[in-house]
Amino acid sequence: MGGCTNRDEPKIMKTFFSPRSVAVVGASTRPDSVGRAIFSNLLFSGYTGIVYPVNPKAHGILGVRAYHSVWDIPGGVDLAVIIVPSTAVPGVLEECGEKGVKGAVVITAGFKEVGQQGLELERQVKDVTTKCGISLIGPNCLGIINTDPEFSLNATFARSMPRVGNIAFISQSGALGVAALEYAHEQNIGLSKFVSMGNKADVTENDLLTGLKDDPQTDVILLYLEDLSDPKTFIEQAKQITGDAQHKKPILAIKSGRTAEGAKAASSHTGALASSDEAYDAVFIESGVLRVETLEELFDYAQAFASQPLPKSNRIAIVTNAGGPGIMATDACIRYGLKLAEFEEETTDKLRTGLPRTANINNPVDIIGDAKEDRYELALRSVLEDENVDGVIAISTPQMMTDLEAVAKTIVDTASTYEKPMLTCFMATEDISETLRILDEKRVPHYLFPEAAARAMANMAEYAWWIQRPRTDVRTFNDIHKDQAKRVLHRVKKEGRSFLPEPEAHDVLEAYGFPVLESRLVKSVEEGVTAAERIGFPVVLKIVSPDIVHKVDVGGVKVNIQTKAELRRAYKDLLENVKREKPDADIWGVFVQKMAAKGKEAIIGMNRDPHFGPILLFGLGGIYVELFKDVSFRIAPLRELGARRMIRQIRGYKMFEGFRGEPPSDTEAIAECLQRLSQLVMDCEEIDELDINPLIVYNKGDGAMVVDARILIR
Repeated sequence: MGGCTNRDEPKIMKTFFSPRSVAVVGASTRPDSVGRAIFSNLLFSGYTGIVYPVNPKAHGILGVRAYHSVWDIPGGVDLAVIIVPSTAVPGVLEECGEKGVKGAVVITAGFKEVGQQGLELERQVKDVTTKCGISLIGPNCLGIINTDPEFSLNATFARSMPRVGNIAFISQSGALGVAALEYAHEQNIGLSKFVSMGNKADVTENDLLTGLKDDPQTDVILLYLEDLSDPKTFIEQAKQITGDAQHKKPILAIKSGRTAEGAKAASSHTGALASSDEAYDAVFIESGVLRVETLEELFDYAQAFASQPLPKSNRIAIVTNAGGPGIMATDACIRYGLKLAEFEEETTDKLRTGLPRTANINNPVDIIGDAKEDRYELALRSVLEDENVDGVIAISTPQMMTDLEAVAKTIVDTASTYEKPMLTCFMATEDISETLRILDEKRVPHYLFPEAAARAMANMAEYAWWIQRPRTDVRTFNDIHKDQAKRVLHRVKKEGRSFLPEPEAHDVLEAYGFPVLESRLVKSVEEGVTAAERIGFPVVLKIVSPDIVHKVDVGGVKVNIQTKAELRRAYKDLLENVKREKPDADIWGVFVQKMAAKGKEAIIGMNRDPHFGPILLFGLGGIYVELFKDVSFRIAPLRELGARRMIRQIRGYKMFEGFRGEPPSDTEAIAECLQRLSQLVMDCEEIDELDINPLIVYNKGDGAMVVDARILIR
């Protein structure tokens, strides 16, 4: 159940976040009820519209006249918040439709989350909203909030109303939404909008993202997701918001289920490795969404994005009054992909002149434990004026001579005169509320530990790169023969098979321009000798059978055969091995293939996910691919930049870059193979899984070669 098509998202935002009137259907006189809590929040949060309690058994609630039904309300109703038993929800929505209500938030649980009966009830709800033209958030949700003083709408049963801010939070979980609101309140973090989506029977994250794209009160968007309703649409909309809109906005997301067991059982390496969580990683990377692990991190990063300019690059300066925290910050910066800026000579001269002789004038700048605010000002201004510095982390540990409030004032005054991000770390455990108030007032983020500040700055630098990244398109190759590949796939499907033995896989890849080794399918040892002489020694022999997917496991591969005599022996041994290990296998023959020259081994592949579509894989290849799992993923179709980023993303990329004096590998050839693979699997939807392992990669300029391939169709 996704969102409605042809939906007017700006109208949806107006319906839900700026209604002139709200009916609370199920408002209650019971102090401990959800209906009472929601009505109370609406009534006492400063809502500027009219709120109507609807309860057939009550004359009034909290001093406000109650109505028997939505129909009895004298004026129009823009938004209905519904808290009635689940079986009554369809009927209430029917009344709302007849009344002309355009938006509904269904708080009630008891729908698809409880099983088949609830799912059927949710279908009824969806049918009613479609028929009546009602946009619906929920069911099974916490509600919605708009802190804009023009509306001040709190239609939730949370305990507190967040202060006004520029951060929007969308949560699929009501419980986590409550925790987020509590955390934001405790940390004095302001929000612009809050939405608990619940079961997403109608309005989804895609509808809300499109609405928030142009929301003037929102500069940062936070997501808690358990799934995506439409991944392709999410990528398009999120990419627009994060990188292409006139007013770009970072999106930070927590996606639950990262450690879920149960990647689908598959015959290919790619299928075994490509769990849905890797697919979500790929979706987020492609759309410029920053994935985080915890609620604390989510708000840590959000505060930095919401209050500070983005760094131009990842070169950071650290200013501290203590060596240990400076070292901790340095380690964290390097770990999270930042660089310590190299100061210009003019900067070090200023620091040398203005700081004590015992101070460290290199990065990280240690202004020594007895530093007062004047020393902070000199150091901060010196590094901020340096063109090599893109952002600063200022650290202060409490010393007897340190006036933390004065240091805070100096930091905020200094930061305000430069268009570079400033993050602070005040490592104090006593009450420093006044110090933090000074920082909060001037919107300078503060963190208890240096690592948190470094992580936040690293995320800002990553997002800054995303905005500045070169834009590339999906490359279309014109030297392919789609009909040739389709004929092979059609024949296999017609014969009732799902696995393509290597000669057929070879034909499909050759049709799409992959660099394949010269080869022949032979039926006898003498045909094998003739084929090897034509191809040229050394050669490889591989068993060909529709019943054998993993040839090595049954002794069905012989490599580096140098002579005709060796070939005859190898041919005989290969057939004996296979007959012993797989006596019932249907043997088509033996594949004689040119022995590939040595190079770096990679794997590229695809697994077609029912929800995400084709998931592409790249990683270190050979026999250890599933052991080390050093792989990256993307969703097809693949852009040129996406292919290059896939290659750089794996831990073993240095091996292809040229490690310890070795020449660099031809990563452009890998990128081309990935893009050809993307085009192949987009054209041929019958391909379910595909592995090329190994893809032998040669030195830069020398290309790559497909050594072994496996294709399964559906």
